Amino acid sequence: MSRTLSGGTARVASPTYSSTRCTPGSGVIRALGQAPGLRYGPAMDDADGYFPERVAATYDDSSEGMFDPVFTDTVAEVLAGLAGGGRALELAIGTGRIALPLARRGVEVHGIDLSRAMVARLRAKPGGEAIPVAIGDFATTTMDGTFSLAYLVFNTIMNLTSQDAQVACFRNAARHLEPGGCFVIECRVPELRRLPPGQNVLPWHVSKANWVAYSYDPATQAMQGHYVEFTDGQGEYHTMPFRYVWPSELDLMARLAGMRLHDRWAGWAREPFTSESGQHVSVWQKP
Repeated sequence: MSRTLSGGTARVASPTYSSTRCTPGSGVIRALGQAPGLRYGPAMDDADGYFPERVAATYDDSSEGMFDPVFTDTVAEVLAGLAGGGRALELAIGTGRIALPLARRGVEVHGIDLSRAMVARLRAKPGGEAIPVAIGDFATTTMDGTFSLAYLVFNTIMNLTSQDAQVACFRNAARHLEPGGCFVIECRVPELRRLPPGQNVLPWHVSKANWVAYSYDPATQAMQGHYVEFTDGQGEYHTMPFRYVWPSELDLMARLAGMRLHDRWAGWAREPFTSESGQHVSVWQKP
């Protein structure tokens, strides 16, 4: 429910709580500690969390393929089929990247999101005013009625930085589903196999405009995104916490919430999921 600087790992934005000025070559990218038990890592300074107006204003400008209408239409088509003519609930609805094309297919879409700034961008788009949205934490905020489909896309389950919070998200989704309803998550498979022995930082992108790296703590599954943006030779460093999660762990969370795995694909084209898949689209069903 966000953005990376360049093809990154989760729906993220540069937060306001940690920022350092630096110059190229200063060695600023490093693994950062995270206090145990914090649900979203360090306290967020803005009521909109990691997605205040300065982020929302440019969120839809990303050059990533996730905003390509061909891609969003493919996602919406799959979700519309899973909704089966019923209502859909998007957790972390954001600016409506998926909700709007889904609504155009005749699905009644509702949403939950913490950021009023992101929802304001949704409201400004054609059809956005017609989508009911509850402002709040998508792991615990509820809406009236039941739905045939709930979904959480673009790796956003990892924005919940404790296992308890991720379990709460599954239970919240199940609470909203009618019997036979489905919960869908799109998420990357943790990339620990790419880490060289003894290293806990995975470089993702380096250019004159920005650097991106991710650090991992296998003992706690804590993960940090590290972002440096350069302007006139000066770099500004930001970091954001995540919790990476394995597909099998998500299956157990679903069982705790009373749901069972129905399908798992390597992408929205329903490609087979294998040990080499870098992401998954998983569908759990409520009995």
